[in-house]
Amino acid sequence: MQILVLGGNGFVGRAIVEDALAHGAEVASFSRGQSGSPLPAGVTALIGDRETGDYEALRTGEWDAVVDLSGFRTRDVDQAMDVLGDRVGRYVFISSHAVYVRDLPAGTDETAPRREPLRDADVLTNDTYGPCKVACEDDIVERYGDQATIVRPGRVTGPGDSSGTALYWIRRGARGGRVALPTGPEQPLQLIDSRDVARLVNQLVTDERAGAFNAVGPESTITELIELSAELAGTSVDIVPIAPDAVPPRFPLVDPEPEWGERRRNPAKARSAGMSVTPLRQTVADVLKWDHDRGEPELSIGLTPEQEAELLGQR
Repeated sequence: MQILVLGGNGFVGRAIVEDALAHGAEVASFSRGQSGSPLPAGVTALIGDRETGDYEALRTGEWDAVVDLSGFRTRDVDQAMDVLGDRVGRYVFISSHAVYVRDLPAGTDETAPRREPLRDADVLTNDTYGPCKVACEDDIVERYGDQATIVRPGRVTGPGDSSGTALYWIRRGARGGRVALPTGPEQPLQLIDSRDVARLVNQLVTDERAGAFNAVGPESTITELIELSAELAGTSVDIVPIAPDAVPPRFPLVDPEPEWGERRRNPAKARSAGMSVTPLRQTVADVLKWDHDRGEPELSIGLTPEQEAELLGQR
């Protein structure tokens, strides 16, 4: 099996590359080669730049599948498809749960309504990211038909997740003490381990499965994440709910209550296709170890200990 990964040195891309290698695939990774982690030994590095349309490194070669992690606007996927043509057997597009309309009830599956497509945006925001991914999905399915596979991850974490979105709460729980929580303690989560996304992607390639798949993890809550992190670190926490408007908007993992239903999507289709399910406890333990081993660099999101203490001091 020969697999081409567009964006293989990023967080999720690295997991897909490592899983593919572990299952005997030959892997090539196309990226600018300027960020992310170094590629594992044995991976063919192809250097180019989607932003400038530099696909020269992809003008030769054939692959059983391409896995596209760095397509965000239709020009990205359209240019890649024009270059690759029929030299790839399957086009696997890593989309997002953000393609779905908001305020959906719990338990929706891949047939849930999507947002209106948007073919381009100067800046990718919470309002444009999802619609741009919808337009990408449409172009790929139109071009590749039953050779197109769409994977829609929810919130992803795991070793290597430097975004800080889940890591903020994992660290905060591990530190212990009074925790300022700007949402309801029962707010649902479905964090998926990056290694489970990788296993799904590579199994879909192996089985040549078409269609869309929700890549979401086991049901939990934000409180469970915090308390589990504390337990694994040998600390204890006292969770103190605070007003959502006491913190900056789009705070890590925090959602308005009307959007809670969409944090409980139905993963049955992906699981039946071979998606593994890493227990949240294992994912958190592995993230804590990875973060400790890299020296726990400062995060640029969330509250500093001083800011949190000030908020809690007002209660």
